[in-house]
Amino acid sequence: MSVPALRFREVDVRLGGEDVLSRVSFDVAKGEIHCIVGPNGGGKTTLIRALLGQVPHEGAIEWADSGTVVGYAPQSLDLDRTMPLTVLDVMAIMNQRRPAFAGRSSRNRAAQDEAIARLGLAGKTRRLFGFLSGGERQRLLFAQALVPNPGILIMDEPTSNMDDDGARLVEGIVRELAAAGTTVLWVSHDWDQVRRVAATATFINRKVAWSGPPENALPAGPSPKRAA
Repeated sequence: MSVPALRFREVDVRLGGEDVLSRVSFDVAKGEIHCIVGPNGGGKTTLIRALLGQVPHEGAIEWADSGTVVGYAPQSLDLDRTMPLTVLDVMAIMNQRRPAFAGRSSRNRAAQDEAIARLGLAGKTRRLFGFLSGGERQRLLFAQALVPNPGILIMDEPTSNMDDDGARLVEGIVRELAAAGTTVLWVSHDWDQVRRVAATATFINRKVAWSGPPENALPAGPSPKRAA
C-alpha cells in the first residue's frame, strides 16, 4: 500500500455560522495524482484553504514530511490588472521575498525561466499581466507553482480558463512530476480530465461521498456544467 503524503482526519470547517465541511477524511498517497471533485459550493476550495492554513479548521491535516516544498497554483490571482506588472514581475512577487521592483533574485531565476518556457510564455515575459488572456494567466500561475521543484503540488482548478492545448500541456507536466515522485492534489471541475490524470479521487459535497479510483465512481460522460 502506498504511503500517505497527506492525511485528512475528521476535518470540519465552519464559516459565518455555517458548516462548510463536516468530518472529511481521506488520504493522498505519495507520488500520486489525487483529484478532488464535487459540486460548486461543496467545499473543495475551502478544504484547500484549510490545508494551506488560510481558514481555521477542526480535526487533523497531517503532512508526512513537514519540510517538503509545496507548490500552489490557484485558479486566479486577486491582482489589480491595471497595475504595471509584467509576467516576470508576477513570478518575482510569488517566488521571492525581495520586492519585485528590486528585480528577480538570482537564486531561482533559471528555474523561473525554465517554468515560463515550459508553459509557452517565453515570448511574453515583458507583457503586462493584465493584458494576458485568462488561459495565459493560468499558465503563469501554474508556472510559478513549479519553482522551486515541489514535493507536493496543490492546484485549484488550474485549467478552467485554458483551451484544450493548454490543459493537455499542464496535464503532461503534472504526469511527469508525479512520475518523478511529486504528490499532486488537484481540484478539477472536468470529469473527463479526472479520468485522464487521476490515480485516485475524492468526491466532496460538504462531506466525503466517496474516495477511490475515479473510473469506479464517476458517472460515464462529461461532467455537469461547472460541477466538479
